[in-house]
Amino acid sequence: MKKKLLLAAMLFVMTVTACVPYNTGNDASDTDTSTSSALTEIVTSETEKETSSAATTTAVSTTSVTESATVSETTTSTATTAEPENQTNTFSLSDIPPFSNMPYCEVNDNKPFFTDDEITTQSYEYYPDLDSLGRCGTCIACISLDMMPTTEREGIGMVKPSGWHLDKYDFVDGKYLFNRCHLIGYQLTGENANLSNLITGTRYMNIQGMLPFENKTAGYIRSTGNHVMYRITPVFDGDNLVATGVLMEAYSVEDNGQGLCFNVFCYNAQPGVMIDYSTGENHLDENSDVIILDPFVEDPAEPPVIDRDMPDSEDNQSQTYILNRNTKKIHYPWCSSVEDMAEHNKQEFTGDINEVISQGYSPCKRCNPT
Repeated sequence: MKKKLLLAAMLFVMTVTACVPYNTGNDASDTDTSTSSALTEIVTSETEKETSSAATTTAVSTTSVTESATVSETTTSTATTAEPENQTNTFSLSDIPPFSNMPYCEVNDNKPFFTDDEITTQSYEYYPDLDSLGRCGTCIACISLDMMPTTEREGIGMVKPSGWHLDKYDFVDGKYLFNRCHLIGYQLTGENANLSNLITGTRYMNIQGMLPFENKTAGYIRSTGNHVMYRITPVFDGDNLVATGVLMEAYSVEDNGQGLCFNVFCYNAQPGVMIDYSTGENHLDENSDVIILDPFVEDPAEPPVIDRDMPDSEDNQSQTYILNRNTKKIHYPWCSSVEDMAEHNKQEFTGDINEVISQGYSPCKRCNPT
């Protein structure tokens, strides 16, 4: 009985102590203050964690919405001035090997840097304004058959891109070192003298570097009718007026890159010539292995318009074709029909297409060589 009474008394004291208001009695105040402080720290800590977590979630959500809005804004029309989302990639000029007389090198295992949000089947094209130095920026487009031109390109001789010089070397194809290079080729989007789409580029980069990839892209679109995400980034080192090269990316949309997919860096170089990329000034590379036919010559005359973008231009009359000796068809080398052709039926021909037409050959209706 005494034990029961003692236990009851202890329980009563504990209950009264637990219910004592905060700061009543010195001993109770010290104990409760310590306990309350500990609880306050725990609650505060947990609250801070929840707040931090919520803030992070909100930030991620906001970024996602902003990115989607940006992409949506750029895909509402075939020609937009709204800046698309910048690609998130690991490309760096320092990762590119030095030029070694090869026109291009693959980047990121030949996989383009397009994000899922950027890929669309809504045709559009975007050309940013020139920067404070008069240089072009990244041009991007979702190219479709309806965007491709049906007429020859107009004159672009009035355009003077950043770093432009009129210099000739006798060993350079066409004599003139520099061309007015379209970033997105005319044959793809029909842009003529668009200042935001023309850079100072060597003949070597123009023809050996960029043209084969443009032809591949044009051929794929013509043969399938599918869309291609296409982005060309001129890469300038610091404040240089002439680009070190261009990054070319392409991705066929409807077949998830199965038909066309590349990511290459084309060198803005010319074998046998040393270029000062800060100004565009240049001189003969006396240590080059390139066969020099004639020394460097300056000529104030305007060079003939050189157009890599239309296969039927006068500058491209000496075009290379693949002939099918069985079907008597003429194909561009990039035509998909060439891949299906038996090797013993293939014949490479370089020259005027009219020469083989006179021999009984006819142009392929898929790639329409001219």
